[in-house]
Amino acid sequence: MKLTFLGATHEVTGSCCYLEACGMKILIDYGMEQGINEFENEELPVMAGEIDMVLLTHAHIDHSGRLPLLYKQGFRGQIFSTCATEMLCQIMLRDSANIQMFEAEWRNRKGKRAGKAEYVPLYTIEDAEGALKCFVGCDYNEKIRIAEGIEIRFVDAGHLLGSSSIELWISEGGTEKKIVFSGDIGNVNQPLICDPQYVEEADYVVMESTYGNRSHGPRPDYIGELASIIQKTFDRGGNVVIPAFAVGRTQEILYFIRKIKEDKMIRGHDNFEVYVDSPLAVEATKIFMERMHDDFDEEAEKLVSEGVNPIGFPGLRTSVTSDDSKAINFDADPKVIISASGMCDAGRIKHHLKHNLWRPESTVLFVGYQSNGTLGRAIVEGAERVKLFGEEIEVKAEIRVLQGISGHADNAGLLKWIASFVKKPEKVFVVHGDDESCTTFTETIRRELGLDAAAPYSGTEFDLAANGYIKEAEPVKLSKPERPEVSRQNTVYGRLLAAGQRLLAVIRRNEGGANKDLAKFADQIDALCDKWER
Repeated sequence: MKLTFLGATHEVTGSCCYLEACGMKILIDYGMEQGINEFENEELPVMAGEIDMVLLTHAHIDHSGRLPLLYKQGFRGQIFSTCATEMLCQIMLRDSANIQMFEAEWRNRKGKRAGKAEYVPLYTIEDAEGALKCFVGCDYNEKIRIAEGIEIRFVDAGHLLGSSSIELWISEGGTEKKIVFSGDIGNVNQPLICDPQYVEEADYVVMESTYGNRSHGPRPDYIGELASIIQKTFDRGGNVVIPAFAVGRTQEILYFIRKIKEDKMIRGHDNFEVYVDSPLAVEATKIFMERMHDDFDEEAEKLVSEGVNPIGFPGLRTSVTSDDSKAINFDADPKVIISASGMCDAGRIKHHLKHNLWRPESTVLFVGYQSNGTLGRAIVEGAERVKLFGEEIEVKAEIRVLQGISGHADNAGLLKWIASFVKKPEKVFVVHGDDESCTTFTETIRRELGLDAAAPYSGTEFDLAANGYIKEAEPVKLSKPERPEVSRQNTVYGRLLAAGQRLLAVIRRNEGGANKDLAKFADQIDALCDKWER
């Protein structure tokens, strides 16, 4: 029983833990790094083809985004998640693959003129499709045996539609241990989705700490504040541009605006239009509507039972094609534009910023976390000029932040979650927070709850059966904090190497097989080698 910490250690993105137990090799999340990273992460300790299964907490790309790469490198196991997470990954991983391919095409157009080597996508749509075939959708609160000696259960983490904490029971060599992986723990009283479920027993807990060192403060009047911002902006003839994550935050904002329209809170601008300009957000909204009866909270379910669509209203427009998107900025009427990406680093939001940032009558309203190094963070922190599509744009629009709106629990919410364990865990591992947040929250757990807590660095190995470290990794800081590349230089040879690694994994899986079958397999490999050695 060995747990290895690989990603999101003293950083917020790139979540990944590696578990070896009962002869199985298991990943818990395999997320993409986003924003600027300060620490070096360990690579997988085994080849992708040797991984038996993945347990996925939720669909956000910083938890799921490298699954197509895992498939590309030879993984052919099962990916266990909730049913809603599986549905969201169907659109999010395809979208991520399209971004990788578009980015590589753009780089190659520029690079060819400069004589640079070809870049290929980190993964392709075919890799995403392959990973999606590995998914196994599970219901909340259902205990599932995934291997001899291993059982899991997904409980609602209240962070995103389908998000979960994962309870994992291991029985090996006469030793039984229970581990809980928190996933991203949600904020309470969010629209649409349920509050986090609390778990009462565990031997070990691996928990996030995104807001481990700060509070969201008193719960604001989101609807009142949003209505005020829209009213003031429309009165001066501008647009309200909202960079919003396509999955989760967009649907929350639609919920608020439906209420604003229903209560007629905007005066003098009756029937104002709201544009959702993100194909991914449009598809995600459809999934939210499909899951209304399964995953919504009581308030939203009540609206549904009364025949009210919680995230639909008159004046809601969706843009799918690029022509639809371009047409928005040629309409002079004041409007609300909700577009991705939420941190302004990619996607159609950059076009809307180009058309609105220089306009003092417009407002850019941020409604989500902005990672260090992102365009959104720069704007929020007061940048006077930004570069968009090679053009320098002066920032004259009003910049606002809807404070307190977050899909993550704050430090009090996190503390409440870990304090809910009736049986005190033997150890709590704190991950998924920046360096200061991880460290601060670890100290808070020790001081206020008297628990044995630690914030491991990437590469740390822990023996769950013996309750002791095998290896305590030291922090390895990058000489220059950098943003991970969306694409990387590669060749077809890389595909061949991945295929070879997969073959070796298949060979290892067949250890102990019938001699006749193994001999036939060996002959086939030898024949293939003979062909290519000539």
